[in-house]
Amino acid sequence: MIAVNTDYSTMVRRCLLTFKPFRIFVVGIGFFSLCFLMTSLGGQFSAKRPGDSPFTIRAEVLGGPESRGVLRKISDMLEVIMKKMDTLSKLGNITTGSHRLEDLSSALDRYGVGLVERIQAIAQNMSDMAVRVEQILQRSIATNRGTTSTLRRQCEVPKDPRYPDCPSKVDWMRARWTSDPCYAFYGVDGSDCSFLIYLSEVEWFCPPLAWRNQTTTPTHKPFPRRQSTFRSDVGALLEQVGTGKESLSFMKRRMRSLAAQWALAARKLDVSLQSHRKEEKRILVHVGFLTEESGDVFSPKVLKGGPLGEMVQWADILTALHILGHNLRISVSLKELQGFLGVPPGRGSCPLTGPLPFDLIYTDYHGLQQMRQHMGLSLRKHKCHIRVIDTFGTEPAYNHEDYATMNGYRTNWGYWNLNCRQYMTMFPHTPDNSFMGFVAEELNETERLSIQKSKVDNMAVVYGKEASMWKGKEKFLSILHRYMEIHGTVYYETQRPPEVPAFVKNHGLLPQQELQQLLKKAKLFVGFGFPYEGPAPLEAIANGCIFLQPKFKPSHSSLNHEFFRGKPTSRQVSSQHPYAEQYIGRPHVITVDFNNSQEFDAAILEIMRTKVEPYLPYEYTCEGMLERVHAYIQNQVSLCCIPGNLYSSWPGSPPRPFVHLSNSSTLAWAPNISAPPSWPPLSALQLLASLEGQSCVEACQSTGLICEPAFYRFINIKEAFSGLKVQCVGLETEMNHIFPAFSVERSECGLQKDPLLFSCAGANAKYHRLCPCRDYRKGQVALCRDC
Repeated sequence: MIAVNTDYSTMVRRCLLTFKPFRIFVVGIGFFSLCFLMTSLGGQFSAKRPGDSPFTIRAEVLGGPESRGVLRKISDMLEVIMKKMDTLSKLGNITTGSHRLEDLSSALDRYGVGLVERIQAIAQNMSDMAVRVEQILQRSIATNRGTTSTLRRQCEVPKDPRYPDCPSKVDWMRARWTSDPCYAFYGVDGSDCSFLIYLSEVEWFCPPLAWRNQTTTPTHKPFPRRQSTFRSDVGALLEQVGTGKESLSFMKRRMRSLAAQWALAARKLDVSLQSHRKEEKRILVHVGFLTEESGDVFSPKVLKGGPLGEMVQWADILTALHILGHNLRISVSLKELQGFLGVPPGRGSCPLTGPLPFDLIYTDYHGLQQMRQHMGLSLRKHKCHIRVIDTFGTEPAYNHEDYATMNGYRTNWGYWNLNCRQYMTMFPHTPDNSFMGFVAEELNETERLSIQKSKVDNMAVVYGKEASMWKGKEKFLSILHRYMEIHGTVYYETQRPPEVPAFVKNHGLLPQQELQQLLKKAKLFVGFGFPYEGPAPLEAIANGCIFLQPKFKPSHSSLNHEFFRGKPTSRQVSSQHPYAEQYIGRPHVITVDFNNSQEFDAAILEIMRTKVEPYLPYEYTCEGMLERVHAYIQNQVSLCCIPGNLYSSWPGSPPRPFVHLSNSSTLAWAPNISAPPSWPPLSALQLLASLEGQSCVEACQSTGLICEPAFYRFINIKEAFSGLKVQCVGLETEMNHIFPAFSVERSECGLQKDPLLFSCAGANAKYHRLCPCRDYRKGQVALCRDC
């Protein structure tokens, strides 16, 4: 018995030793076969569908039900074999038990006999399938050779002199197309064909592809145009402005408080513009400084004495656009901006998905930066439509990026290469920019009479809501205290700020209506020198106050004062509020040196003797602002199309384009000489030469005129020098924000090479400048008499 068991044990061990390598061999064959079939059938059997792009491949398994049946049969057979192999392998450690040996013998009888035959059948099926696969692959390779050859010819990078940047752009796309998901959004997949299609149809760096004629982007129908209808209700505007920020709540309160005045102004302007076109525009207003991405530093300060000038102006701009009847959209977040513009998904590298859905976009410097990040190349394409609300202004020398960089005018702002009239300011600082402005509350006759009766002659209100503004002002405040009762509106949380003297009656921060009531009683409104050029002095003057402000010696500028450092202007600010000093003046505005005690004392005595009525310049009324904004929207339609020299030299001699005005050295445009259309009209042009070192702003103002940068293209010709009897030994053309100009000492004349550098503000001690001036309406410096 022991011998029998020993024989069976030996036989089982030999069987198992023989069987394990065989099992590994079978499994290997099965695994290799499956991999081969999956690779061959899944990767190589592919076809292109009609209408697919030439660089899009769709993978599909061919072979039909027969191939799938063979695969299923192979899989089933291998599964049975694997299960039985697992059963046999578990018997490897069994050395005793006759019934288990009988199971082993039975299993070997049932499966061992047919095992080889089944494997041979599998191998034969695999061989047959391999032959079929080889035949299909041969046909596919032959077809693909022709297709690949055609694609290679169609998608070669063109060398077209009209598109010199195309090869470098394709190289860039090869290396960086995955850097922004927006490229994949437009169909870029890494192939040269997709690069060329994108660069020719989405961007414009490569020529159109001839074989893409049937699949080019369809032309978009122009938006329908209609006449605008003036509105008298601000309810719909208030809903659009939204909620959630204290700054927005402030703006909405201002809109409500002035709603009646806006409605009255709209009715008056509508009557006067009956014969003029009033085309409705689609306008986006993106207030960048209120977005969370820019920090929104203003909203938390609204209730703590922070600056409100920007929010006053934006509230009035929104109201003016709404009242004029335009189709308005308002954005105070990046998400809203992207939605309104149709920005493709990604990081902003790609252009917009369609045409710009707006005629105009009003924004600020923060918004302009955000638009550049999210509009990609579309910002350059659509920059004509942008208007930048710019409190202190941007001069041409700072706006021209290359010129600013080469000549030391580069700052944190500016350098956007816009037409400088696209910058819209709070006050008419320089005519290089467009004057947008804001409004102050206008009193009716009854209110004016009531104010004059209720004025307190010895009451003064100080312009300074932050305690820091009062520091170091004790000397002249004590002089003022000898004559008047001093009131303040300084913000504080727990206790009276120590910077505010004890003799000042501080009301704390007042709501706008309460502040207006305080100004209606006061005789004097006193400025501390800061903030610069805010709306409050105009509101005080409109309520019958005299505004007393400090004169700056020397004038403040980016060269000597931290506040202006980095701002894109060289303007010399002679007082806290230059507009009030220059355009309003005495008796409503008195400007003195606060450091001169005698001069300050004399000014207080003069103020106490003087009686004034409430005064508000027309350009700061609702009607004045509506008139100005309407004129800009309807006439400033081609600000990006700035031709350089209208003529390099005047064709023909005579006639000449200029004639002398009677009893004057000033030139005007000859009425019998035709010229391209212009706004303001060319009939308003008056050409004169400045003194050495004088800007055209100053030269025109000295003759009661305004410098008009739109006229520079008409005077940037050599005939302008001869008309002014200037001797030019040499005439050169270069990029220089002083030109056109001439030097008497060297008998040299210079014309402007780049129209972006036409500048009213520029000055140079060695040059006389040619200055294009115009007249203006009383109380409306932005518009000429015939505009």
